[in-house]
Amino acid sequence: MYAYKDLQKATNNFHDNMKLGQGAFGAVYKGVLDGSEIAVKVLLPEVQQGMEDFSNEIVLVTSMRHKNLVKLKGCCFGNREQRILVYEFVENNNLAEVIFEGKGDLNMDWPIRKNICIGIASGLKYLHQDVQPPIIHRDIKPANILLDIDLNAKIADFGLARLFPKIGSHVSTINIVGTMGYLAPEYISLGQLSEKIDVYSFGVVLLEIVSGRRSIDHKFDGDQIFLLNWAWRLHEEDKLLDLMDQKLNDSYIHEEILHTIKVGLLCVQVTPSRRPSMDKVVAMLKGNMGIEVVIKESQYQSDNHDPFLRNEESSNVHLSIIDEKSNMDEKPFMGLGDMKTKLSHISSYSYGNTFNASQISSVGGFIELSKPR
Repeated sequence: MYAYKDLQKATNNFHDNMKLGQGAFGAVYKGVLDGSEIAVKVLLPEVQQGMEDFSNEIVLVTSMRHKNLVKLKGCCFGNREQRILVYEFVENNNLAEVIFEGKGDLNMDWPIRKNICIGIASGLKYLHQDVQPPIIHRDIKPANILLDIDLNAKIADFGLARLFPKIGSHVSTINIVGTMGYLAPEYISLGQLSEKIDVYSFGVVLLEIVSGRRSIDHKFDGDQIFLLNWAWRLHEEDKLLDLMDQKLNDSYIHEEILHTIKVGLLCVQVTPSRRPSMDKVVAMLKGNMGIEVVIKESQYQSDNHDPFLRNEESSNVHLSIIDEKSNMDEKPFMGLGDMKTKLSHISSYSYGNTFNASQISSVGGFIELSKPR
């Protein structure tokens, strides 16, 4: 347990110059305490579910020991508005900053990227299959992957993690929290939560690492705006190598790039049961297991596959969606009209259908998707 005044001093009174990043649940600061560097995560007081997330994170993370997970060193309970986690400091920023922004001018050749892919997969395997009860992260994305001094991947931010008594089962959750571009279809449409939503998110991240671009990027045109749409089109045209980041130059091996892309496509299958478990993903990425034939799911799904029409249990789902580029100190990043457009894009690349405008309404700061009547 840390004293608030010690963390205040370590971070120079939480000065902006010490801030490492800002997320939906709070800010992370660099600090120096007793001669050692630390990362201090301060949860936002106005986040209603913050206390629950804070308690979950302490219980979960303190019991974990894995080289691909960020280590929790301790916590601080100052008062109701001072809920702080203290982590080990990880030297080389997060994967989003390195891959997308070139921060740190680090060498990100193919062997290093492949090692990062295997590291993230190994960390998720540990969470899903080596911890009892299993843990679902719920927000796997490059910004939550930190890189240490040797550019090894470490999964961070377990504030959204959930415990489940039995792997392979799913529950319905009314508040969906995640990041646009990484949400699994069954999660965004039905609120169904299982370890396979992490597998889906990992598949998106895998494709981002290979391509060097974000999953949703409006700098591109047509189906290239959405990385998954583009990847599936290239797969159908037998041009998957076109997905590769040109910065890889001569460091890549054709067969390994193709192999990795196909693993990513397996992970983003629409039906959760068709996605591989993380132990199989690790084995495939290491070359210890072959890959089944990758088929775009719409080729064997019926055209009337509608997640709303097939769901008889719930009539609506509430979403709290994080925009990667939003600033927590500014006003909400988009209006309802823009959100309707965004959600239509999300559902389009996830399921092949779109939500009607009448199905989307603003409810208490959330976005409500109502089942068609």
